[in-house]
Amino acid sequence: MIKSRDELNRACESAKQSLASYDCRILVCSGTGCIATGSQKIYEEFQKIAGGTPGIVIDFKPHDEGRHVGVKKTGCQGVCELGPLVRIQKGDKVVQYTKVQVSDCQEIFDTSVTADGVVERLLYTQKGVSYKSPDEIPFIAKQTRVVLENCGKFDAESFDEYLASGGFQAFQKALFEMKPADVVDEIDKSGLRGRGGGGFPAGKKWKQVAGQAEKERYVVCNGDEGDPGAFMDGSVMEGDPYKLIEGMMIAGYAVGSQNGYIYVRAEYPMSVARLRHAIKELEERNMLGDHILGTDFCFHMHINRGAGAFVCGEGSALTASIEGNRGMPRTKPPRTVEKGLWAKPTVLNNVETYANVPKIILQGSDWYRSIGTEGTPGTKTFSLTGTIQNTGLIEVPMGTTLREIIFDIGGGLKDGGTFKAVQIGGPSGGCLTEEHLDVPLDFESIKKYGAIVGSGGLVVMDDHTCMVEVARFFMSFTQRESCGKCTPCREGTKRMLEILEKIVAGNGEMEDLDRLEEIAQMVKNMALCGLGKSAPLPVLSTLKLFRNEYEEHIVDKKCRAKVCQAMRRFVIDPQKCKGCGKCARNCPASAITGEKKAPHKIDPNICIKCGACMENCAFDAISVEA
Repeated sequence: MIKSRDELNRACESAKQSLASYDCRILVCSGTGCIATGSQKIYEEFQKIAGGTPGIVIDFKPHDEGRHVGVKKTGCQGVCELGPLVRIQKGDKVVQYTKVQVSDCQEIFDTSVTADGVVERLLYTQKGVSYKSPDEIPFIAKQTRVVLENCGKFDAESFDEYLASGGFQAFQKALFEMKPADVVDEIDKSGLRGRGGGGFPAGKKWKQVAGQAEKERYVVCNGDEGDPGAFMDGSVMEGDPYKLIEGMMIAGYAVGSQNGYIYVRAEYPMSVARLRHAIKELEERNMLGDHILGTDFCFHMHINRGAGAFVCGEGSALTASIEGNRGMPRTKPPRTVEKGLWAKPTVLNNVETYANVPKIILQGSDWYRSIGTEGTPGTKTFSLTGTIQNTGLIEVPMGTTLREIIFDIGGGLKDGGTFKAVQIGGPSGGCLTEEHLDVPLDFESIKKYGAIVGSGGLVVMDDHTCMVEVARFFMSFTQRESCGKCTPCREGTKRMLEILEKIVAGNGEMEDLDRLEEIAQMVKNMALCGLGKSAPLPVLSTLKLFRNEYEEHIVDKKCRAKVCQAMRRFVIDPQKCKGCGKCARNCPASAITGEKKAPHKIDPNICIKCGACMENCAFDAISVEA
């Protein structure tokens, strides 16, 4: 039990001493990505090796003899595609290993734990250069980590390690040195804007809630994160759950709320488990509940699991879902700050927004404004995916350009591909092309080009990507996820999807493009909620930037990227074909004919374009013509 500020500070000092007692820490990445590739077995193997090695102590007690080695589960270490990831930490020296397998554990232990060597073959390597320390890796070195500062460095489940990292210093500063109005003013002066997509100033929202006549208020966290390919909020909840909770506690103190709710989609079981563990730990230490640290401040935390509806990322739909109702947006006003959860004033921000709060309170609004742009201070986390060398989780100052993200941090495109576009903002976002590579990524700048920052998904595409299919894919998602409450979104997205499917099937007409744009503008202007209004953005941006590809699909019945199945034509090169007959034997439509040991032919009128022939050809004799 921690009953006062002095006891919290003593617990903090004890945690720092405990952390300093380790001769070596084996940090195993236990984010969802690495868990999926086997990091749990690696963690267990290191536990087994360390526990069975003479002279090594795992469960350290004062006056124990032997080297103190800790095996810890961390949050996401960032370089997701190279997992499982392991870091060996000795004091300030850290070695980053990639693609670690269970069979590598003993070698790593013998080389880097009991000795000071390095397993060279497991180091991060780019363009022939190997990097030993994570801070030397270009992918990490070029980032500015504020929200993700602790991820990969500390035990994600340990309250003591969070304290040792500086945790709850901001909360106690707010609680004992600042009035609630001072906290609100500091957040307002910092310029912190909501990182869930809308970019609404957090301080303004907090001020509106604090000023309501109704005294029963709520603090709600949107951890739904429904965008395909987005995993920023999930990584924070998994990798630094205490930081999120501390940010919400500060918000609760600032606006006079006694209850906080975290809404997490059920597809994030790791996030739910670690948040529950963190809440339990804090309740047992009297850091959550009644009369926290001996004061009058009371704050209780609750977790609600969503069923995975994309629309529940919208504020009023989210609060309706917490209440046990169907998650559907409502007409505004009143807004959430006036009547949110259970019709009470509610502060609703996303995970990343709350995770920024402790550092702002601790280091001040001027420090925060020194990062990013004038209109959008601070950093932004992005999930970097697609046809790019380095996929993973990144955090950069607002205003960083796409060129810096894709080529400096991301390492450029895979296999020497040519950059074509990036989809930003998920299914509610738009496309940016080569001409936008030097546009600063902040809320205002990219709006001019028909795109939004959104929650932070970045999907990089090369010249093998069909932009019509990209639009169809995202429209399929938004149409499926439409709650159906308002006619423009319910019917408009369905009509748009039908037209896009018609075009990629090779049956499009030029009139379809005008019809598609007309419906998209109607949905954008008339849908009830923000998600509905932004649903047509992928269509509108691809129509504007890649209209020639739409016209090729319609007029020439051609897909230049050779992606749209209806427009693919498989041909056999008679110079390469050996007449083995394997393609014919595996063709489900019997579209291939030819004599044994003689070049074969594919009848385009019979071919169903499944690609089985190409998959089974041993001589690379079959290709696709657009």
